[in-house]
Amino acid sequence: MWKQTAGGVCAPKGFRANGIHCGIRKNKIKKDLALIVADVRCATACVYTKNLVKGAPILVTQKHVADGYARAVIVNSGNANTCNPDGAEIAEGMCALVERHTGVARGDVVVASTGVIGQKLSLDPIEAGMEALVGGLGADAQNSAAAAEAIMTTDTVRKEVSYSFELGGKECRIGGICKGVGMICPNMATMLMFVTTDAAISPAMLQRALSDDVPDSVNMLTVDGDTSTNDTLCLMASGLAGNEEITEENEDYRTFCAALHAVTTEFCAMLAADGEGATRLIVCKVSGVCSKEDARLAAKAVVSSNLVKAMIFGADANAGRVMCALGYSGAKLNMSNASVRFCSAAGDLLTCENGMCVEFSEELAKAVLSEKRIEIDVVFRDGEGCATAWGCDLTYDYVKINGDYRT
Repeated sequence: MWKQTAGGVCAPKGFRANGIHCGIRKNKIKKDLALIVADVRCATACVYTKNLVKGAPILVTQKHVADGYARAVIVNSGNANTCNPDGAEIAEGMCALVERHTGVARGDVVVASTGVIGQKLSLDPIEAGMEALVGGLGADAQNSAAAAEAIMTTDTVRKEVSYSFELGGKECRIGGICKGVGMICPNMATMLMFVTTDAAISPAMLQRALSDDVPDSVNMLTVDGDTSTNDTLCLMASGLAGNEEITEENEDYRTFCAALHAVTTEFCAMLAADGEGATRLIVCKVSGVCSKEDARLAAKAVVSSNLVKAMIFGADANAGRVMCALGYSGAKLNMSNASVRFCSAAGDLLTCENGMCVEFSEELAKAVLSEKRIEIDVVFRDGEGCATAWGCDLTYDYVKINGDYRT
């Protein structure tokens, strides 16, 4: 249905990007300012953090995309521009700089910031860097990579993905960049994620596709149980692929949603695997329960459990911790028919059946749980509800990273 391509956020037609170091961050080898510009005004959909404390960029972006359209995205790292008295003024100032240097109306600019909360953000380095930022805009893979690097904070690797798919005989593309490996427990959004597509789709259907996707993708992701103040997921559609515009829930809409879900779920795995201090990706799949919502609650409880996370770090196959998390998840579950398996490239280990722990090889258990990707497969026999959640192990380095994050 779709195939992976190169180019990230620049893979779809009509998008250029760049990232530079402008001086927000003290480390001169780390980029800290990114820009994405579309050739045309794009249908745009967003979801944001549900944290009551919201970064000023979110409030400005909500206003700018209220009509369902945008044409550019500017993002800085190193400073969240949150809890600052002049935050909205600075965020609007960033948009004004985009207008001055690109001609894109400031009201068509999405603005985002990430980094330390509560520190003043100056427009001076951003203004000084705009000429180089705009001058380096391009539609090549290295341009997407530069933008992806510029939005990173404690991420250890840049995160990009892109796919091609077909709508009505026309090749379409969808791609994106994202960041975020700490303060990750989204609620209607995730960290910073910017997705572009050249598919033609109305703003209303684009927002519906995004809003329907997040409950089974980014809202099933956690690193540490903390929901950030700046989480933003922005999806822009240029329509330049030439397909007939999607204005209703038809086969083309379902194909588009499947491609979007491929992007968001791949990002979920990338983000969890790169969680602060993480050494292992945890993927929990729950199936056979009475409802999807019950499955979501159960799977999220498992990957959120500090005891499960620590157990994975120690490669200690303690099924009791998984059962415990399922039991307090709030999901309606028949625990007497639960089975729990740990799966990885090293093998498949049954640890619990019919709600009871079973004997297993400790040698195999150590091998299975020592791999980089660990799947926890929880199966019931009560219904069709199923869900997947993404998380990571809890390590000593997580405390080291966050113990002096500000200083």
